[in-house]
Amino acid sequence: MTKTRLFRLWLVLGSVFMVLLIIVYWDNVGTAHFYLQTSFPRPHPLEPLPTPGHGAEKEFTSDVDAFLQKLLGGGLKQSPLSGKRPEQPSVPASSRPGLSNAEESVRGYDWSARDTQQGPDPGGQQAERRSVLRGLCANASFVFPTKERSFDDIPNYELNHLIVDDRHGVIYCYVPKVACTNWKRVMIVLSESLLDRGTPYRDPLDIPREYVHNSSTHLTFNKFWRRYGKFSRHLMKIKLKKYTKFLFVRDPFVRLISAFRSKFQLENEEFYRKFAVPMLKMYANRTGLPASVSEAFSAGLKVSFANFIQYLLDPRTEKLAPFNEHWRQVHRLCHPCQIDYDFVGKLETLDQDAAQLLRLLKVDKVLHFPPSYRNRTASSWEEDWFATIPLAWRQQLYKLYEADFVLFGYPKPEHLLRD
Repeated sequence: MTKTRLFRLWLVLGSVFMVLLIIVYWDNVGTAHFYLQTSFPRPHPLEPLPTPGHGAEKEFTSDVDAFLQKLLGGGLKQSPLSGKRPEQPSVPASSRPGLSNAEESVRGYDWSARDTQQGPDPGGQQAERRSVLRGLCANASFVFPTKERSFDDIPNYELNHLIVDDRHGVIYCYVPKVACTNWKRVMIVLSESLLDRGTPYRDPLDIPREYVHNSSTHLTFNKFWRRYGKFSRHLMKIKLKKYTKFLFVRDPFVRLISAFRSKFQLENEEFYRKFAVPMLKMYANRTGLPASVSEAFSAGLKVSFANFIQYLLDPRTEKLAPFNEHWRQVHRLCHPCQIDYDFVGKLETLDQDAAQLLRLLKVDKVLHFPPSYRNRTASSWEEDWFATIPLAWRQQLYKLYEADFVLFGYPKPEHLLRD
């Protein structure tokens, strides 16, 4: 019995020692040499995409899960997310979404090609954006909620917007209403995480929208805990250090207008039941509301923009639940003071920024961002949309989103904040 216990103890100590060796190796070499995100099996190999910083000839193909299993002799419990994922049903290639999807059509997509040739960082734009961001995060006089917390203090569920591509060493924090549908499509192509008739997608526009926003399609930071347990946060930090991290932002007030138009001016059953019905009851004094959004729209019952602003400003809203991702502040989605982003893109300069980013990732020869997104919600509309909103509400709303305005270099909308 004593020998058996000693043997087990040596096994445990040996396993812990090997894990520590792995961690030290990752710290020194980087997890870019391990391909954590297992693709769906495919019947025949494709040409590998070039890898940023390591040359087009090198592909990350090692599987860290299998590696850990071998080193620990099977002692590491395999989670549902580990190893091969079951293959999803083949998804037929869709027609261009701008021609067939009502929401994308209303939001104003334009697929026309535009010339985006430019230097590596035209005018030092990226350097300036990152410098402003870092300076404000280090400035003790600029304060907003959650600014001072560490990365370890961020709850797991708040890391669900960080999409990881281990094949190319890329992390993308997606922000709804900022071309995230197409950037998610790009990440699917890069990571080869979705198949079309047994073959990974090569053209982002061929990926149907319903699969783009399916959370199971993407590997995100919040899934690490189920796969790596207590080592998950350490792995995240290594990836944040080694990988290229990017996000895209937008004028905060224009993003709110876009969210309102998309979710409340179009028939959306989920948003009607979860948000529109409570707003209409609380801020429009409506009772006996229809059960479905189509019935409500037929009866002329729609949330007004003023109702939406009231909802955002109501202190009870955040007490019940955090803001929905479509109107949650960017600094709460992407944690820019805890994560040192390598690239900060803007919707206002999307064509140029997208081309520049793909060159930075060294994938511009094999992949192109879907041609120019043009959203009809423009900053010039702000005065019209806010014309019926009381001045006091506008000022409160600015305070609510001030950190996003300042961090990402958007000018304070003085014309909306004074008489």
